[in-house]
This record gives sequence, structure tokens and C-alpha cells, in this order.
Amino acid sequence: MSDYCGRCGRQTADHAGPELTGCARALSLEPPRYCAACRRRMIVQITPTGWTARCSEHGVLTNLHLQN
Repeated sequence: MSDYCGRCGRQTADHAGPELTGCARALSLEPPRYCAACRRRMIVQITPTGWTARCSEHGVLTNLHLQN
């Protein structure tokens, strides 16, 4: 489990109930905005074929990483 929510940046341990469900639902449709490992705001680029999200500390995450 990741330490931080990729949508809102809150700690997952403190993030429960309807808020967590809402974030999980949103992340199934849109790219993460925060790095789940360090909570840094990521640079997100959306293209017609997918998206990439880059953390300055942990590198690039793409929609292809999440499809498996």
C-alpha cells in the first residue's frame, strides 16, 4: 500500500471512508497528481493515447504501468 493518496496527497492511514472511495474512483479515470511515495506534486501530461506523471524524486509513471 502506498503512503499517500495519488489524488489529494493525504496520508492513506488517515484517509478512510467515503473520501478514500471518492479518490479511488477518480483515480480510475484520471492520472495521479501526487506521488504516492513522497507526496510531491507531480508534473502531469495528458495526451490522446494516455498520460505520464513525473515525480522529481521517483521518476515517471504512465498509464501503462497501471494497466497490468
